[in-house]
Amino acid sequence: MTPRRSARSAAAVLALALALTACGTNDPGGSPHSDGADTGALGHVHGVGVLDGTLYVATHDGLYSPGPEGQPVLVGERRDDFMGFTVTPRGTFLASGHPAPGGDGPADLGLIESTDRGVTWTPRSLEGEVDFHALDTAADATVYGYDATHGRLRVSRDKAAWRDGAALRALDIAVAPPGAPGAGPAGAVLATTEQGVVRSTDGGRSFGAPLSDQVVAHVSWATPDALFGTDPEGTLLRSADGGVSWTRVSRLPGGPPQALTAVDARRVLVATRDGVYESADGGRAFARRMAVAPVP
Repeated sequence: MTPRRSARSAAAVLALALALTACGTNDPGGSPHSDGADTGALGHVHGVGVLDGTLYVATHDGLYSPGPEGQPVLVGERRDDFMGFTVTPRGTFLASGHPAPGGDGPADLGLIESTDRGVTWTPRSLEGEVDFHALDTAADATVYGYDATHGRLRVSRDKAAWRDGAALRALDIAVAPPGAPGAGPAGAVLATTEQGVVRSTDGGRSFGAPLSDQVVAHVSWATPDALFGTDPEGTLLRSADGGVSWTRVSRLPGGPPQALTAVDARRVLVATRDGVYESADGGRAFARRMAVAPVP
């Protein structure tokens, strides 16, 4: 490894370590939330998704969609801190995090679900016990969540009963689509760590050594040969072999990434320091869909 690459890798590891530390702290709702909508911009973004062409952005202050002029519009009435968020292949929303300041109930939401596009939410399990910072679902509807409260992967087939998976320190996870390379009979789950992307082929019970020395912050597995990732400094990456090797696609607009979702091999959504962006050409070019206010 050249000195220049070594320095870049060290900086990327440090950036990811800082992100892991920041995401590992629980906010029980006592600190004030910044209202991005008041300034025409969103606050801190934790997740992005799309359903039937509509963009949904999970933030520190609730779930938003763009209005007619691209301004953020609150979906429903809840202003919870959605730390984990995903749109399932069946069109339901899953989320986790913390209730809005002044709300009733425990500090951790556990797993909550919406069947009406985020207008209302129903507690499903682990309320008061778990804060999932990353959520993803397999083709058979199995839910995988990274439990940041306890530093562990958890798995559920019915959103009610959970099996403990491996203990690890991760920022994001991605479940392999059917036919993905490197997946065993139980499929594959990837997790991003300070050491690199690690893979489980036994349903999350254990993870192997890093697949490469590439440090990745966020991952999203769209199709078997289209695994997208972002490094902590703001580069979009793509892997065709399940994370063993990575190709640089582009420099993300707006700085370091906050969230990533690949809808398919061409449509990619990413939230960065100053906006939520969308690409229709596999990440080569992006257009800003919504503004994001800088977070101290």
